[in-house]
Amino acid sequence: MSKLLICSEPDLPSVNMKNSLFSIMEWEVLDSDNYSRFYQHEDMVVLSTPDMHIYTDCIDELAEKHGIKVDNVIFMSKHSSASGEPALTVHPIGNYHENSLGGKIQTLVKPMPALMTDALRRIVRYNDMTEFQTCFEVTHHGPWLDKPTMFIEIGSDDRNWGNLHAAKILAYVLKDVKANDYPTIVGVGGGHYAPRFTEVALKYKVNFGHMLPNYQLDNRDDEDIVRMIKDACNVSDTKIVYIHKNSMKKPQEKHITSIIESCGFEHISSKDMELINEN
Repeated sequence: MSKLLICSEPDLPSVNMKNSLFSIMEWEVLDSDNYSRFYQHEDMVVLSTPDMHIYTDCIDELAEKHGIKVDNVIFMSKHSSASGEPALTVHPIGNYHENSLGGKIQTLVKPMPALMTDALRRIVRYNDMTEFQTCFEVTHHGPWLDKPTMFIEIGSDDRNWGNLHAAKILAYVLKDVKANDYPTIVGVGGGHYAPRFTEVALKYKVNFGHMLPNYQLDNRDDEDIVRMIKDACNVSDTKIVYIHKNSMKKPQEKHITSIIESCGFEHISSKDMELINEN
């Protein structure tokens, strides 16, 4: 499996993660042009681009035009939030509705559930900075790619973006990340930082694909909700959905459950999952 790692040169954490990768492994210069530079270490290729990552539609195709086989894509990035809280995050990409931050309208990019969820678990294991929280973010923003894609990020403002130790932690995560054969599930409910989905991923043998938060469900008709759930499941290649029940009032939870079942998908709870520490 070949991993294409994208470094966006205007993005400080992205550059710091790239430099950390270069400091812990030997890399071969593959190719370069006026737009991009490529470096390889075993099954990993770093593509360094002068463009901002969320607007680099089809960058996987650019790599393949240079003769590089791409199985999946990982963007190294900063994370921004008004709170400014230190955070290390991973998330799938795409847009349930508008595309104000790149990508296509109402279009989700294939996620990489096994690698993304393993990355989350490794961040928790490798992170020795108590001030930095680790979490999923739900599906949001571009760019559009054909290959399975995820973002790995350092947040949440300029007080944290330049943290070289955080960049090195994520570099080791990228070096070591590997897929497992746990079942893939789609998460529905909760907020942007998905604390319940993070908790479930750290405790149970499941991998999260796309995640659909409450703010995308609010004030939407059933037809739109059906579309979003179907898209999330189909692109994640799963028929299993987990609802963050405590984030909803009971009538809404029952209604969302009925929609999931009407789509032919399976609704599961944590009692249906296998603990990671079980033999």
